[in-house]
Amino acid sequence: MFEAIFLGALQGLTEFLPISSSAHIRIAGELFGTNSDPGATFTAITQIGTELAVLIYFRRDIVRILSAWFSQISRKELHATEKSDARLGWLIILGTLPIVALGYFGQEIIRNDFRSLWLIATTLIVFGVILGIADKYGKTERQLHQLTPMHGVLYGIAQSLALIPGVSRSGATIAMGRFMGYSREAALRYSFLLALPAVFGSGFYELKGALGESSADQVFSLPETFVATAIAFVIGYAVIAWLLKYVTTKSFAPFIIYRIILGTAILVLLMTGVIG
Repeated sequence: MFEAIFLGALQGLTEFLPISSSAHIRIAGELFGTNSDPGATFTAITQIGTELAVLIYFRRDIVRILSAWFSQISRKELHATEKSDARLGWLIILGTLPIVALGYFGQEIIRNDFRSLWLIATTLIVFGVILGIADKYGKTERQLHQLTPMHGVLYGIAQSLALIPGVSRSGATIAMGRFMGYSREAALRYSFLLALPAVFGSGFYELKGALGESSADQVFSLPETFVATAIAFVIGYAVIAWLLKYVTTKSFAPFIIYRIILGTAILVLLMTGVIG
């Protein structure tokens, strides 16, 4: 239970920062001792908690987008702002398709090969550098109402890279947004909204499996996992509020430096045999 509480807090703290929550969960699990990788099931279910935080924090935006989207498909007359909201709803659906397809057909690879600490350490460094380049040289000239279908697809492809622990869902989508010229706040806000369908879908899919037959990678019991999920929700909500204020005046440089240091440290520990 102590490990579950700690990992739930870690999930809530790292899910929205561009430093990869799944990488931190995997690394922390390894440091707890032998055979303690929390597994993809635990990670996916606890992410339900952090996405509930998104759902509540952005409830007005989400209700507005859903209302406009349903009004459009029912062929009601829409105002300009409602059309923009309905369009955003369609683009979120479009951007979700890549990760759904890759996540479904690549389940075995994600559960096994993508849990390698060598891969995680490398992606922490490589995608940290990519985020740094995007944040430094990306223009700040676009907002969410200027999102195009092509940009929606590119955001979706970036999000699908988060299936690899160490990439970071928010980090990949923010980097893509900055490369395409979106402001830090717009890129961050859209990464929150875009993650909702994919993370809830993945989390409830894993939860269904955990409630049925035992998952091969299931380390924690369901009560322990639910406690971790509740803790992830509370801490995740606080992180969202803080991060949205942070990016209005500051860059992602501290997170980039942290990613590179952490990735390098893990590689050193692996090469010296301290961890396996």
